[in-house]
Amino acid sequence: MNKSVDYIIVGLGIAGLSFCEIAEKNNKTFVVIDEPFCSATRVSAGIINPMVLKRFTPVWNAKIHTQRAVVFYKNLEKKLDTSFFKQLPMFRLFTSFEEQNNWMVASDKNELSTFLHPEIINNTNPCINAPFGMGKVNFSGVVSTNNLLNSYQKFLINNKKLLPEKFKHRLLKKSNNRILYKDIQAKHIVFAEGFSARNNLFFKKKLIIPNKGEFLVIKAPDLKLEALIKTSIFIVPFGDDKYKIGATYNREDVTFNPTQSARETLLLKLKKSITCHFTLVDQVAGMRPTTLDRRPLLGNLPKQTNIFFFTGLGTRGIMSAPTLAQKLFDYIENKIPLEKEIDIKRRC
Repeated sequence: MNKSVDYIIVGLGIAGLSFCEIAEKNNKTFVVIDEPFCSATRVSAGIINPMVLKRFTPVWNAKIHTQRAVVFYKNLEKKLDTSFFKQLPMFRLFTSFEEQNNWMVASDKNELSTFLHPEIINNTNPCINAPFGMGKVNFSGVVSTNNLLNSYQKFLINNKKLLPEKFKHRLLKKSNNRILYKDIQAKHIVFAEGFSARNNLFFKKKLIIPNKGEFLVIKAPDLKLEALIKTSIFIVPFGDDKYKIGATYNREDVTFNPTQSARETLLLKLKKSITCHFTLVDQVAGMRPTTLDRRPLLGNLPKQTNIFFFTGLGTRGIMSAPTLAQKLFDYIENKIPLEKEIDIKRRC
């Protein structure tokens, strides 16, 4: 383990991983400190989706984030010599003729025409309940987050860049403008802790709003889906006839325990969307790091010259993290100002 590095990176969810890649690309040395299997990224659906499909509106900075994410994950697959990313079409199932009309109007707008296929598509899957047809979303895909994180952990371990332990904030010290943690010295530290940033002594707890999400894993041999499905839930195929079904949203419950109410809600919605038999395999809960204005938190707080944060990615971290990691790196190394809407100082 290198005892003197450019960066200590705390957390190996999608934010921490993305920053590792940018740092390495720019020949910066780093060590990652991460408690194994605690990342919210592991229990996310892993979807790249440029649209808010409830209202037929684009996601914030959708075009830039989507394009860079696709390149990022394809390059990372080659680097790690593994498979975890698929570009899959997404189909939004319509529940009325009014939704069909709204889709057609939206797909004719300049800012949406890139992402929305303009024609109504008839359903040909007998296991999908779609009497009003569906709309196709372009540039969507899915990341197998467990495969990605497991492979990246191995890469870091092989290169002696990972300390698989819980970070102890009280041991962090500063001396001569250097970060000191145990026997490691660094120029900078980047906290990419997601929801756990609320427990960080250097962070303002109120900046992160917990948003608990739960999803189910089912096995449905007859479903035969090779696409992402969006109704009131997402249906995400990930091999071996298994699908992720989700997700719920809960700002009141800050435990990581799966709940019966979430399971019943998801099963009820699933049964309205598919007609084939399925078996419930698992139920998983995680905590999204969301913010009041639904924008990420990047940069440093006042008087914290070499302590930085990369959190608040909410429900779109898989898509936005690669772009945001570059922005944070440019802010630290090249003094390029962060846009106000992502700068953590906006909330101070």
